Amino acid sequence: LRDIEEIIIHCSATYPSMNIGVKEIRQWHLERGWDNIGYHYVITRDGVVQNGRSEDVAGAHAKGHNQKSIGVCMVGGLARDGRQACNFTAKQWDMLEWLVFTILRNRYPAAEIIGHNDISEKTCPTFDVKAWAKDLI
Repeated sequence: LRDIEEIIIHCSATYPSMNIGVKEIRQWHLERGWDNIGYHYVITRDGVVQNGRSEDVAGAHAKGHNQKSIGVCMVGGLARDGRQACNFTAKQWDMLEWLVFTILRNRYPAAEIIGHNDISEKTCPTFDVKAWAKDLI
């Protein structure tokens, strides 16, 4: 098993009207020349947690951090006008909390919960993951 030090939260940078999931994101990543979807999990707009890459395989979601992390992608993150927006559904928030704190934190108790924006110049996932996680611990 890989030594997991981080659980990194992302967004798909898609509009609220785009009801996508692992299938579409995998296709986008394949078109970029990757061998699979970069994330380990995707949470759809209706709150379904879909499996991406196997947890025992390094992701392709956070340059310099892939070997030691699990990547979780929330579908959404763009407003209708194309600007970033923290526009996730209540079901997505519920499932993110369940996935991170009930499943992943039990598997990887020492893992830090961070946003992609904590380790890159990106705005993804459009919210402060550390503040979100702190409120739930």
